[in-house]
Amino acid sequence: QVQLVESGGGLVQAGGSLRLSCVASGRTFSSYAMGWFRQAPGNEREFVAFISRSGGTTYYAGSVKDRFSISRDNAKNTVYLQMNSLKPEDTAVYYCAARRLDTVVLVSQERRYDYWGQGTQVTVSS
Repeated sequence: QVQLVESGGGLVQAGGSLRLSCVASGRTFSSYAMGWFRQAPGNEREFVAFISRSGGTTYYAGSVKDRFSISRDNAKNTVYLQMNSLKPEDTAVYYCAARRLDTVVLVSQERRYDYWGQGTQVTVSS
C-alpha cells in the first residue's frame, strides 16, 4: 500500500512558476514509477508527465513539454513537478500517481496506475 500526498499548489500569474511535490509513504517508493495528471473543471483527467523508478526515463504530454520538468528523490520518497511559463490553461487540480510498470508504455492511461494522491490546486491568472 502506498499513500501519496501532493503539495505546492497555489495561485500564480501567467508566466510564473510553481513546483509541486508528492511524498509517498512506505519504504518501497523506488519500486514505483510515478506520474502526474491534472483535471480542469469540466474536463477529464489528463496525463502530464511520467518518470521511471530510477528517474532515468521521463515522458511528457505535448502541451507541457519544454515547460514542465518531472524529477524524483528516492531517498526522500518524493517526486516533483517543476512548472515554468505557466499559462491560464494549466489551471487544474494536479494529482500524482504510482504504478509498478516501469516503462513508457501506456503512461497516459489512468487505469495503469495503482495509487493516487488527493490532488493540489493550481490556478494561473491571466
